[in-house]
Amino acid sequence: MLQQHLQNVVHVNAAQEIAAPADEEPGSISEDPLSTSDEEPPHATPQIAAAQARTPRPAVWADVPDAKWDDWHWQLAHRLNSVEELSQIINLTPEEIDGLTADDKFRVDVIPYFASLIDPDDPHCPIRRQVIPLGRELQAFEGMMEDSLAEDAHSPVPGLVHRYPDRVLMLITTQCASYCRYCTRSRIVGNPHETFSKNDFEAQLDYLRHTPQVRDVLISGGDPLTLNPRTLEYILSSLRAIAHIEIIRIGSRVPVFLPQRITDEFCAMLRKYHPLWLNIHTNHPKEITPELSRALAKLADAGVPLGNQSVLLAGINDSVNIQRELAHKLVKNRVRPYYLYQCDLVKGAGHFRTTVAKGIEIIEGMRGHTSGYAVPTYVVDAPGGGGKIPVMPQYLISQAPGKVVLRNYEGYITAYEEPTDYDPHAIDHLDRQAPHRGEPGQSGVAGLLAGDTMAIKPEGFDTLHKRGAGKHRLNADANKWKPYHAGNSDTLSAVSDQPSVNGARSNGHKKPNNQ
Repeated sequence: MLQQHLQNVVHVNAAQEIAAPADEEPGSISEDPLSTSDEEPPHATPQIAAAQARTPRPAVWADVPDAKWDDWHWQLAHRLNSVEELSQIINLTPEEIDGLTADDKFRVDVIPYFASLIDPDDPHCPIRRQVIPLGRELQAFEGMMEDSLAEDAHSPVPGLVHRYPDRVLMLITTQCASYCRYCTRSRIVGNPHETFSKNDFEAQLDYLRHTPQVRDVLISGGDPLTLNPRTLEYILSSLRAIAHIEIIRIGSRVPVFLPQRITDEFCAMLRKYHPLWLNIHTNHPKEITPELSRALAKLADAGVPLGNQSVLLAGINDSVNIQRELAHKLVKNRVRPYYLYQCDLVKGAGHFRTTVAKGIEIIEGMRGHTSGYAVPTYVVDAPGGGGKIPVMPQYLISQAPGKVVLRNYEGYITAYEEPTDYDPHAIDHLDRQAPHRGEPGQSGVAGLLAGDTMAIKPEGFDTLHKRGAGKHRLNADANKWKPYHAGNSDTLSAVSDQPSVNGARSNGHKKPNNQ
């Protein structure tokens, strides 16, 4: 029944966005060359055995030929999204049925391959929890927002988010292979009417061509790897043609949801647009299967540096042991753990949220307890559009002139003697030769340390503290509040060129404070 029903489940948006190019025959490019024989060689190595390994399939798909199962088009065309379909591979709970039948639920689609990883009898299965909705998903929670990261507020053209000085987020589709229940962009993701057009792509590219401060473009969505391959290549080639774009990054969960998509032909296409990086999204060690390992090997062998972004999810991966196991499996697959995100304040994610303290506890249990390159950076993506804020345990205990007190992961406390003859200006002549990138209005605390500005003020600070006063003889000279810097002619001229209230020039010296 399900098999016959699934033959008809071909989403219109999938057919539109994920059509195969004419030169790509379904099923012909994802078969492993090491799996051409049904008979295992008499002296099979562990590497060959791993290359031939497959995740067991539920009985309903037992008769699907490997050529079809390994075809990413077939997988997309046979996604599951209803109680009828899912109940034949999962023993659904009443709350899952409530979630699946809710009228205003976030989109549900589960790739058959990914569905095969679900424990049908365990409602707490970490794979199941990520893609099967619960009734509580619809419950509002304190602080919930539709666009909690204010991405649309920092969008100069549709789909382009310019939040940081030298890099942008480029959204090119709203479609995914499967849909995470905690999706940050659920306001648009999964909705074919919200997806981006060729005109949107051209507006994004035009903005980038005329914004030379941007050196790094992160392509995301939805999932970029669900796009028609020719469309994706057009975007990559257009970005690579912009001289000041140094780095192209892709954020994708397709290698995890749909490893069959990572073919030799696809990797050869990516190789043409280096330097190109790719971040995958895994949350639990159970997601790292032989199929994913083969896909990651193809990408790494194509010269694509790989990272991983995880979201801290209650009841799924909020454990030191689970996070450490995930990190170890990732690095074995040549993937660097990059970020561990605190779950966003987005609609539908309330039941996935943990405390920030739990995230700090996890980093405490990893830093020093495993390899440094296996420890992700734990971040809170600031509500309201503040960007990623790293959060970690406190290792600096105290400090005094010439000495800092530090502690390590074991609780060992030590004093580090700082040099008494350090000259921070010895590097100035080399620093002047290094490229200086302007960050108008965004220099932040680094700008304070560099002396570019003296204070970061809350909005309306100066107006509030004027208390409605106009100019008078004591507040008219703004040079009073400009600091003197020895040897800085620009500062001196800025001070001395301004007339005082009585027409005389200031000499730049500060009047002694006799109070």
